Amino acid sequence: MRRPWNRTRIMLGVTGMAAAIMVTTLAIPQQSVSSIETSKIAQEAFIYGFPLVMNYAVFYEYFIDKTGAQYKAPPNQLYNTSRVYTPQDTAIVTPNSDTPYSFVAMDLRSEPLVVCNPEIEAARYFSVQLVDMYTFNYGYMGSRTTGNRAACNMVTGPAWKGEKPAGIGAVFSSETDFSFAIIRTQMFDPADIDNVKAIQAGYRAMTLSRFLNEPTPPAAPAIDWPKIDKASAHADPFAYLNFILTLCPPVGSAAVEIPMRERFARIGIGAGKPFEAASLPPERKAEFGLGMKDGLETIKAKIGNLGVEENGWRVATNGFGDREAYGGDFALRAAAAAAGIYGNDAVEALYPLLATDSDGRKPDTSTNQYTLTFQAGDLPPVNAFWSVTMYDGKTQLLIENSINRYLINSPMLPGMTKNADGSLTIHLQKNSPGKDQEPNWLPAPDGPIYVVMRLYWPKDAALKGSWKPPAMVRKT
Repeated sequence: MRRPWNRTRIMLGVTGMAAAIMVTTLAIPQQSVSSIETSKIAQEAFIYGFPLVMNYAVFYEYFIDKTGAQYKAPPNQLYNTSRVYTPQDTAIVTPNSDTPYSFVAMDLRSEPLVVCNPEIEAARYFSVQLVDMYTFNYGYMGSRTTGNRAACNMVTGPAWKGEKPAGIGAVFSSETDFSFAIIRTQMFDPADIDNVKAIQAGYRAMTLSRFLNEPTPPAAPAIDWPKIDKASAHADPFAYLNFILTLCPPVGSAAVEIPMRERFARIGIGAGKPFEAASLPPERKAEFGLGMKDGLETIKAKIGNLGVEENGWRVATNGFGDREAYGGDFALRAAAAAAGIYGNDAVEALYPLLATDSDGRKPDTSTNQYTLTFQAGDLPPVNAFWSVTMYDGKTQLLIENSINRYLINSPMLPGMTKNADGSLTIHLQKNSPGKDQEPNWLPAPDGPIYVVMRLYWPKDAALKGSWKPPAMVRKT
């Protein structure tokens, strides 16, 4: 999912995290660490911890804080959002308006969790994205991977050693005991929502003991989840990181982090370590602040270099994945989280983001009108479907318009008008292009625009760059 949770990005975003340099809350160990080394370690830890703290804020808001407006359900209980987003949904930026979502947070400490889907018609895309507390995408169920047949698959924690039971398809192992699944179900058009709801009603999540109708194992100890909000996250990100690390032990494949975590421990960053207010010498505060500032700048620079430029679009095929995909590049992981936490692996969904028009200028529909033309036989190459979604360039939110249309996608093609040569032109402008072209109209705001193309289950032509998104051309 590209940026479906960016309310958290605002809360802990690249700009806001600069406010996190409140190092008076950090307690530095008594061991001797030079100012230069303190700064360097703080920079490394800031980059490493950035996505973990963002992830915890989402996890807390959606699955822990029952008093919050964004609360969904407790761990191990599936929740369905049976609609797509509209301009009334302002809590998150650049929301996906293609697929209603279902969610389940997983507590895997006592036993695995089984996630089941009903039989889904072959023409409808769905996916179950598995994300751990590191923000690694460690597995997928769904059309591309396990197929659309009715199935039950199992997710295990890092310590589970059992055999795969009868009736279970694939088994996915999370590096962390807490994880969650993001389920996307394609909706063909607004009239299709009842069909989506029927499919969502068939999704199930249950513990393995319930699936097998066996006795429930002893419950894992209760966790005292620290409250997190904008102010506290800005004030003390390392305190949250120290808590999160208790949920992320360096075992199994995560053992590669042991030397790095030992280095972090030299300045008081480690699983369960307390961060108490302390009076630090001014020079120490300055070095800690410098390290965090350098970390922030590293993340911002990485964001600017995500992907490649193709006809004015930024296209990244390496922004999201599992531990192996990142290859120890924690700056890339942090940049991916800042750009759009919980994005899919490119093989599941590719997200060209419009940067400039064909003249190299930032697009603005207050005075300009644009066209996006796909040549005959050159539509986005996908196994599932594609879409082009319009957002307000200032807020990155969906916009109100006279026809209540927020995107154009491939299921709409039968009702659209093609040019004489077989090409397809989408009109991106604030006013109607005329009744005859309204089927091809993507309404735009009276100002700057932000456009996202989504290719679900892209083909190799898109992944390997032989297909490129067409340039957006300003009408003269």
